[in-house]
Amino acid sequence: MDYEKAESFWMDKEKDSVRMEEGELKKRIEAFLASHKTCALATGSGDFVRCTPIEYTYLDGSFYLFSEGGLKFRALKENKNVCLAVYDEYQGFGKTKGLQVTGTAFMVEPWSDEYRRLLSYKKIPEEALKKLPEVMHLIRIMPTRMDFLCSELKKEGYSVRQYLE
Repeated sequence: MDYEKAESFWMDKEKDSVRMEEGELKKRIEAFLASHKTCALATGSGDFVRCTPIEYTYLDGSFYLFSEGGLKFRALKENKNVCLAVYDEYQGFGKTKGLQVTGTAFMVEPWSDEYRRLLSYKKIPEEALKKLPEVMHLIRIMPTRMDFLCSELKKEGYSVRQYLE
């Protein structure tokens, strides 16, 4: 297996790709994210990896994920680098649509202004969360790169894979 050749596949294609204007691409990505609610969050540290299906909120350029807990925190304790994926159900070759996000995770302090802002945005009553036996953790993911794969872009003359950094 030539792993290096396989690894470089998309990087080589990007050299000759027809790029969409950044502002338009950002609008398309944000519309895609607004039409979805769940992602697969990948975390890892050392030889431990975890991929967690979880609800997200995309707000002001960041992803926010409320969580009761779980093994993802084992990795996040050691490694703040994460990847998440949002995608449509597979409809066949040439009908692919999905987003892969690489970024950095930060823990939002419970009951901070940022935490309360998310509660308000999601219309979650603060009193209801305070009644829970454990605090709901809030993870904020700041994207460093977004790779958008959309077969429909080819019809518009663009490469099917676009990215924002």
